[in-house]
Amino acid sequence: MTGSVRLRSIAIAATAAFLAACAVGPDYRAPDAPKVGIYTEKPRPERTETAPVRGGEAQHFELGAQISAEWWTLFGSPELDALMRTALSGHPTLAAAQAALLQAEENLNAQYAVLYPSVDAGLSARRQRISGASFGNSGAISPFNLYNASVNVSYAIDVAGGARRELEALQASIDFQRFQLEATYLSLTANIATAAFREASLREQIRATRDIVDSQERQAQLVEKQFDLGALSRADVLAQRAQLAQTRANLPPLEKALAQTRNQLAVLVGKFPDEARLPELDLSAFQLPQNLPLSLPSDLVRQRPDIRAAETVLRQTNARIGVAQALMFPQLTLNGSYGVASTSYPGLFDRGNLIWNIGASLLQPIFHAGQLQARKRGAQAAYDQAFAQYQQTVLGAFQNVADVLFALEFDAVALKAQAEAEAAARESLDMTNKQLQFGSANYLALFNAQRQYEQARIGLVQAQAARYADTAALFQALGGGWWQREGQDRLTAKAAN
Repeated sequence: MTGSVRLRSIAIAATAAFLAACAVGPDYRAPDAPKVGIYTEKPRPERTETAPVRGGEAQHFELGAQISAEWWTLFGSPELDALMRTALSGHPTLAAAQAALLQAEENLNAQYAVLYPSVDAGLSARRQRISGASFGNSGAISPFNLYNASVNVSYAIDVAGGARRELEALQASIDFQRFQLEATYLSLTANIATAAFREASLREQIRATRDIVDSQERQAQLVEKQFDLGALSRADVLAQRAQLAQTRANLPPLEKALAQTRNQLAVLVGKFPDEARLPELDLSAFQLPQNLPLSLPSDLVRQRPDIRAAETVLRQTNARIGVAQALMFPQLTLNGSYGVASTSYPGLFDRGNLIWNIGASLLQPIFHAGQLQARKRGAQAAYDQAFAQYQQTVLGAFQNVADVLFALEFDAVALKAQAEAEAAARESLDMTNKQLQFGSANYLALFNAQRQYEQARIGLVQAQAARYADTAALFQALGGGWWQREGQDRLTAKAAN
């Protein structure tokens, strides 16, 4: 190889490397994490209040602690674990999200073809007649057969990098669908946990209401007997009956809500209600997690699937700016073909009938009435929109965490107050019953004590369930620990690039 040829080869290789490395448009830069020290306006207590009832344990917040990918196991319920396994084994929403991810991956695989030459083989046979005027004479040319076999090669060189920017946008689409899958996973597990706690709460409320009904029925029988003996008035009997009827009237709405919750739970695990065979959940079967992880605010943007999905849209729209800008640059295409053409089939194998061509075309846009500039401005506006939506998603996420922290703090306070109210109402009812036996209280006081105790007991059950539900909401608000699952570290690192 001579020196000039060697230099020419080096120059070509350097030019190719330069074109491969350069792509017009802005390179993507991830937004900085918010400079936020705490989630709430003021620092919150490191632990919650305690109450002397089930679910009244203090909860400690561990800043920066790791979140388990299977956070629901912290509630210590084999029934809840089984529901989660059933749902995650093949729920339609997960299957749909996985199919969307596969579609995005295949779209990227298809687009990779633009970086390589396309090669096509063609074989044709036709009978035709042409005019002699095409060759400068007026004579007629008899019809003839024409056979053609050729291989055609075309290669559009990505000079400005528009094709590579499009690949970048499609990669961002894959990451978007991946985080959508994680968001679906998180939403499904959180909804199952919430529905399970709601069912347990409703079942406990029904049980408490029936206990109160039984107590009031016994009291009503006693009132009837005293009325028969002339010790009470008809008004006392009617008041006790009204109280009993009112308590009974509370049962149908609770039973309706329980049935609907079980239907919802069946669908959440991917089953029809008649085939779900759901367990009967009870609040006593759940343990309240006492050590709660709390992510650092700077880590939240990397852990929430919705924030990560919003960032991929930002990355995608940034790449689209480069795609739009590349249309303003020259477009270079290489073409070539090699084959044979003959008026008879045996002639296809004649070397004299070989045909070939090779060429290149260069297209430089000059005037498109502002179309290309408008496309670029539109792409930039799409990026600005995506950035604003990303900021809104981050703000919403931080509000979500702050709301849950307040909920957990005041859930504990509410449960303590409700436990005190239930204990006081129970003691008041017991005392009123005793006073009634000795004639120092009337039935109006008894009815008031019964009503207060009923409300206090139902309120206590609701306050207990709220602590479980809001604890699950905290795990959801912090991202659910999806990055802790096997294989997710690789996916996270890939999506961050």
